[in-house]
Amino acid sequence: MDLKDSSAIVTGGGSGMGRCFVEQLAKAGARVFFCDVNPEALAATCLDFGVQGTLADVSKEEDVARLFDEAEAAIGPINTLVNNAGILRDGLLVKKDRSTGEVRGLSKAKWDAVLAVNLTGPFLCMREFATRAVQTELRPAVAVNMSSISRAGNYGQSNYAAAKAGLVADTVLWAKELARYGVRVGAIAPGFIATPMVAGMPAAALEQAIAPVPLKRLGQPEEIWQAIRFIVECEYFTGRVVEVDGGLRL
Repeated sequence: MDLKDSSAIVTGGGSGMGRCFVEQLAKAGARVFFCDVNPEALAATCLDFGVQGTLADVSKEEDVARLFDEAEAAIGPINTLVNNAGILRDGLLVKKDRSTGEVRGLSKAKWDAVLAVNLTGPFLCMREFATRAVQTELRPAVAVNMSSISRAGNYGQSNYAAAKAGLVADTVLWAKELARYGVRVGAIAPGFIATPMVAGMPAAALEQAIAPVPLKRLGQPEEIWQAIRFIVECEYFTGRVVEVDGGLRL
């Protein structure tokens, strides 16, 4: 698909990698609509890049339906979806306090929050996207799911790893189910990327994170964008994951 023919929704497009994806899609000539849960980030992204967006929580069915209704009213039938919205609520499965000996486990609230946004959210958005594409016989259509190399199992990320691994499995499944309708589905697994969240890490922790990366640096959001562009433009790509991690393997 030529990006100039793309009418795209980006979830979590107000900051971090999502903001970069909104910017680059707009620069490439695509029609872009995005959502975020942060009103300040939403307003800033709309103003900076001349795009439209709405407040929406992708873990809520009613918000997702409204997101697509508003997007279609603004930019027409949606043929491109970037499932980018995500959160972190890290914690060890169990941790023993050195001073008191108390053992605490990862809370169900943290588990539920991450699964809701990082796995249920993409499911709801993909279901809405595919339903409308199939109903209108919209071709071509493509969805890109943001997974992570953490899907292999990263220390202190039981919830995040489960969500990102599940999203890869669903990417393969959805690609098989939807190919008959002309809908392609791909995924990207970034490594450590220079986002505001990563920039907030303590210097020592950041240095430790970069040390095992063969290229010895953080990735840039624009480099993840290049993978999105490839998936959108390559009509023979579906059901696969593009890893962009500087050579790092967990």
